[in-house]
Amino acid sequence: MANARYALIVSDFNEEITRELLRGAEGELKKKGVLDTHLAIYHVPGAIELPLAAQWCAKAQQFDAIICLGAVIRGETDHYHYVCEQVSYGCQKVMLTYNVPVIFGVLTVNTEEEALARLGGSHGHKGKEAAKAAIQMVMLSEQF
Repeated sequence: MANARYALIVSDFNEEITRELLRGAEGELKKKGVLDTHLAIYHVPGAIELPLAAQWCAKAQQFDAIICLGAVIRGETDHYHYVCEQVSYGCQKVMLTYNVPVIFGVLTVNTEEEALARLGGSHGHKGKEAAKAAIQMVMLSEQF
């Protein structure tokens, strides 16, 4: 696990939230012994670009797990539904196509307050949880 390499892909949209997701995920990985040299951090404009960046990372075959971090907050239009569906489907497709764990660390919430509650509040810290999921999947993959 300590030698595993992780890609963290972060949406810059809703940056206050995604920055904290990244801080939590990166901190958790380091806490578990992952070296800085085994972490690669990439930024994309918004959540919709996460799957393509994940595909690039998977195609490079340099990472044992890919963590996608973003925040999609419901607005007044149907845009929210399209973005959530495309991002979740895209991440799953990359994972199954390239046989590498792609962790969906994307908050899909109604309000900014709900997002903040998932950054160490009453709903835990979703960045840390995404990192833990990535570690667990890497460990599981080593059994096959």
